[in-house]
Parts: sequence; structure tokens; C-alpha cells
Amino acid sequence: MEYGALIKYYRTQRGITQAELAKGICSVPHLSKIENNSKEANKETISLLLNRLNVNLEEMEEKEGIIQDLLADLEEKINYYLIDKIDETYRKLQEIEHIIPFSKHIYKYELYKYRYLLFKGYLAEAAKQKELLFKQRINFSQHEEYLYNYFNAIFLMMKGKFKAADELFDALDIEPSTEKTKAEYFYHRAHVKAALEQSGHAIHFGKLALQLFMNEHNFLRILHSLMLLGINYTHSNIYEEAEECFRHLIRNAELLKQEKLLPQIYHNMGFLQNKKNNPKKALSYYEKSLALQPINNPHYLVTLYAIGEIQYSLGEAEKAKECFNVVSSLAKELGNKKYRLLADFYLVHMHSPDRAFKYLVSKVIPHLEETNEHKNDLTRFYKMLSDYYTEQGMYLEAVKYLNKIT
Repeated sequence: MEYGALIKYYRTQRGITQAELAKGICSVPHLSKIENNSKEANKETISLLLNRLNVNLEEMEEKEGIIQDLLADLEEKINYYLIDKIDETYRKLQEIEHIIPFSKHIYKYELYKYRYLLFKGYLAEAAKQKELLFKQRINFSQHEEYLYNYFNAIFLMMKGKFKAADELFDALDIEPSTEKTKAEYFYHRAHVKAALEQSGHAIHFGKLALQLFMNEHNFLRILHSLMLLGINYTHSNIYEEAEECFRHLIRNAELLKQEKLLPQIYHNMGFLQNKKNNPKKALSYYEKSLALQPINNPHYLVTLYAIGEIQYSLGEAEKAKECFNVVSSLAKELGNKKYRLLADFYLVHMHSPDRAFKYLVSKVIPHLEETNEHKNDLTRFYKMLSDYYTEQGMYLEAVKYLNKIT
């Protein structure tokens, strides 16, 4: 505890002069040096000064330990993804926030405040905390510098700046501290690699994270790692491993009553089954996912669109039309341009394929290319256009879209 700064804080807060505080305990110059941390005082002098300020020395020393324990608890809740329980720990830290600047944990607290804001998804507040930390970083220890850069990489990831996040992760050395640190690091690396469509790397880091989470019985993060692996096995056409991941996920998510995770698992299993050319199985999983989701949210929109595509491919035109009408309306409501364009393409295609393909070329493809959508989405539509132009005898146009695929 920085007792000099603490004494000055309470003396100023109580409106006491240095002479009034020092009387009978020490000289005014001696107190001035203590307050400015230019002179160490013995414990007895510190205790007498604090007692005159009605501050208990033992209580202050105890609070140093409390701060350390609360920060460790905050880190634990983040590592174990206890999103519903973390607020209580953060509230306890805020209750003693006025003491923390006088402790040796000041920078660690500010860093973990940043991490808490990221964990809760409060990105605007996290950006302000990031600026504050940037000004303080000259005083960071090596470990605090590592945490600052690591949390910045997570911030970039959450802002969708995956390339910048990946570069920062690359520049970080993995601290040889705990398995928890490594597990989180590998998990976030896998997440970024998946977003960059580097499925092989995502699988590599995902497997490292999974093993470490298993070692510490971190059940929620095991589920998250399995989800990442399942998705990336699917994109890599490693279907057997992908299906095994999703089956493990379904069993364990049901056992752990992870109602929020189950819709995502069912959706991804549906996507896998569709890639395996099992449209009816895919439809079954998509419908399970949809039944567990609240309406009027982006995930509901994506699942309903997937159902519409399968219904369309199965020749169920009326059912598909019903899906796409809802998707188009909901996409407008949510401000989601991609799914509005896609739904409208299929709705137009049901009445006039020629008009639909013009719409695909003029509206849909440019938007998907501009927003850098997943290559699987673009490949499907490039193939569709190539086939259409081949049927029309427009071979130059057909080759143009075939070239885009390759």
C-alpha cells in the first residue's frame, strides 16, 4: 500500500492541514516527505497518522489482500466464462475503488477493468479505458504490458478487425505463467483464424485450447472450443470430425442446460448436414434451432433464411416463399442488407429467373464482394451464375464466374 499518498488523500478529503495532522507525531517537513513518498516512515508513525485521520492501518492492509483476491476472482470468472456471476465481483471492486490507487494493484485493476468491459461487450466504454491505459503504460511491468497488448488484440477482434488482431497475437509471446492464460490465448487465436477463413490454423489452435480447457475442467470453454472446431472442420470438409464435435456438443449442452448455446449447435449441425447433401436432416436441425430462438434477432434471421434455401432446393416453393417473405421483412427491420438482398433474389427468382440473375449480378454479388463475405457464400452464387450463363450460351460470362471460383 502507498501509505504516503493514502495519508495525503484522507488529510485533504477531511480538510486537515499538515501542521494539524503532524502535531505531536512528527515534524511538518517529515510529514511532507512521507506524503510525497520521498521518505519511508516506520509503521508506528504511519499508524499514528492514520489513526488521527480515523483510518485503521490493519484495515488498510487487509484491503490490499481483498483487492488481490477480487482481481483473481474476476480473472477466474472470465476464464470460466461465468458471465452471469462476474458483475458481483466487479461491484465489490468498485466499492473499494477509492482505495485501489494507493495499492500495488492499481495498473492490474485498470487492465482488468478493460477486460471486464470487453467481456461484457461494452465496446464504447472499453475504448475509453483503452485510451486511459495507453497513457499509463509507461509504468507497466512486463506482465502488465503483456496483458495490455493481449486485451487490445481481443478488442480488435470484437471490433471485427481480424487482420490487425491476428498481427498483434503474432507479436505476443505466450507467457509461461498458467495453463489458463495459454488456453484463453489459443482460443482467441483460433477465433481470429476462423474469421480470416484460415481453417487449418483455426483447427490447430482450437485443439490446443480444447486440451488445456479439458485439463482444468473448464466445461463452458470446452463447449466453445468444440463449436469452433466443428465449424472449421465443416469448412475444411472434414465431415466426420465435425459431426463428432457437434454430437458431443448437443449431449453436453443439454446436460449442462446451455439453452443459449443449443440453437447455435443445432444451426451448425444443420449447415454440416446440408454440406453433406442431407437436406432433410439439415432441415430438421435448422427447425430445432429456430424453435429455441427469440424472433426478431439476427440469429433467427440467418436460420430462417437457411430453411428457406433448403425448402427451395426441395421444390417446396410455397414454404420457401413464406420463409423468404419473413426474412426480407425482418432483414429490413434489423437493417441487415445482406439477407434482405438474398431473400429478395429468391422471391424474384420464383417469378422471373432472368430478372433474378440480373439482380444477382447488379446487387447481390457486389454487396457480398464489398463486405468480404465467407468464400463459401460467394462460391455458391458464382456457380449459380456460371450455370445460368452456360444455359444461355453466354460462355464468356460463364467463364468469368468460373474464374472467380478458382
